[in-house]
Amino acid sequence: MPTNITSKLSNQKTSIFSVMSSMAKAENAINLSQGFPDFGIDTQLINYLLDGMREGFNQYAPMAGLPELREQIAIKTQLLHGRAYAIDNEITVVPGATLGIFAVISTVVHQGDEVILFDPAYDSYQPSIEMNGGIPVHIPLTFPNFSIDWNRVQAAISKKTKLIIINSPHNPSGATLSPADLLALRQIVADTDIMILSDEVYEHIIFDGKHHHSLAGDKWLSERTFITASFGKTYHTTGWKMGYVLAPKKMTQALRNVYQFMAFSAHTPTQYAFAKMLQDESSYRDLGAFYQKKRDLFQSLMEASRFDILPSHGSYFQLLGFSRISDESDIDFAERLTREFKVASIPISAFYQDHTDHRVLRFCFAKKDETLTKAAAILCKI
Repeated sequence: MPTNITSKLSNQKTSIFSVMSSMAKAENAINLSQGFPDFGIDTQLINYLLDGMREGFNQYAPMAGLPELREQIAIKTQLLHGRAYAIDNEITVVPGATLGIFAVISTVVHQGDEVILFDPAYDSYQPSIEMNGGIPVHIPLTFPNFSIDWNRVQAAISKKTKLIIINSPHNPSGATLSPADLLALRQIVADTDIMILSDEVYEHIIFDGKHHHSLAGDKWLSERTFITASFGKTYHTTGWKMGYVLAPKKMTQALRNVYQFMAFSAHTPTQYAFAKMLQDESSYRDLGAFYQKKRDLFQSLMEASRFDILPSHGSYFQLLGFSRISDESDIDFAERLTREFKVASIPISAFYQDHTDHRVLRFCFAKKDETLTKAAAILCKI
């Protein structure tokens, strides 16, 4: 039996999401840690899935995805952002946005290339960069509004910079990019060969009348950008693992050259179901209002607590500061909160390379109203 196996990520610990969800289960705690809903999905989507199976959509889909689904993605993107992505060679359906992110990074990042990312950052970015020989260049977002300091970005650009990863609406903070941010990004990458990976999995979950400024809507930036998106976040089906990648023709061809050896294709009847579901615009247009009610409920319930409520402009996450409650580290406090008070959260220091600790926890409000009410009642007693 081999004893000298060394993982490319030998120093990588188990994901904080897995750790906190396992602790929540072991402690029988209310799980507001990992980002998944605890309510049911639209029964029509289930019917479409069954229809797909009954109608014979049970074998391999084309590598790029079912044409019916790519067509609906193209229609939605044109409708929302005015960008016409070609169905045949600019849209690729993948089994989950995280795999899409890994495929993009694997496509463009070579040994020694630098990749700029912003902390706090989704935890798959850095391992994906490192596994492909890249060098992560971390830039902290300003606290507490989690905005990008574009002067620091400009200073970090070097001849080795290959890719910049942005995420809006942002996980874990719920911050969103503005037109001014896109202008700053354009100015920084102008006259370079730097590409952009825009993680837009929460694209439809945005609040207070704000507009999601997708890079698909910026004619100049879209020509050098891979956009990753997720049906799981939009349709409350995180376990179905279905997403897609948008990119110009040449970039898509390069992506598919790599992706074909990762998964080749995604689950066929699920693609059929989403193709049908997307024909109803309200299925995604109403999502922001749906989650804003839950954000507003959770925030209103937490006003009586000793936690500090940070702004949440998008996604389905709410950050709460606990500096008025405890001087513990966010990891220690999150663990104690789970063990003693039976409410699980995520310490956001886990999203920082240097484990910056602002004494802030992330709570997921993609839950039933009764779940949020019960959790808030406990938190208000602390």
